[in-house]
Amino acid sequence: MPIGRELPQLLKQCLLYKGRKFNFEVNRLRLPNKAEGEWECIRHPGGSLAVPVTSEGKLILVRQYRFAVGGRLLEFPAGTVEANEDPLQTIQREIEEETGYHGQTWEKLGEFFLAPGYSDEIIYAYLAKDLQKLDNPPAQEADEDIETVLMTPGELEKAIAQGEQIDAKSICSFMLARPFLDM
Repeated sequence: MPIGRELPQLLKQCLLYKGRKFNFEVNRLRLPNKAEGEWECIRHPGGSLAVPVTSEGKLILVRQYRFAVGGRLLEFPAGTVEANEDPLQTIQREIEEETGYHGQTWEKLGEFFLAPGYSDEIIYAYLAKDLQKLDNPPAQEADEDIETVLMTPGELEKAIAQGEQIDAKSICSFMLARPFLDM
């Protein structure tokens, strides 16, 4: 097998941290060229994200505090896939919790790795349409501080171009959704 196609051999796997959202491992590998080394990896169950579009063509985003970056980011609603949960179920639950809307029509946009250099986290992206505002939305989780933001696709595109603090999964999902949006 030519170099570049053969996979490294796992020699040792060491779980250093087991958390509620992800695990952290250090793995010893032997590369196809016989060199050995250690690689750190965050193991994550994956996440689901929705690009919600109202009947007026507005996008529903959330602005929330993210400890790791020390500030608030503009994002599409998203959440971690729970054990034995389908990614579509995850985002249907999360969009109600985070925005107070219920999506009637769902279309899968795609899936992508978030940061494959150090994590196996995959994002499942969906387009949510035919939204209905819930009369009694579920309460936000105690550790969430979320503000709902409505924007046109053009306004979001401008915010991205101007460098507003928007996370990568939201930018990528917006690009996947653009062919389905009135712009």
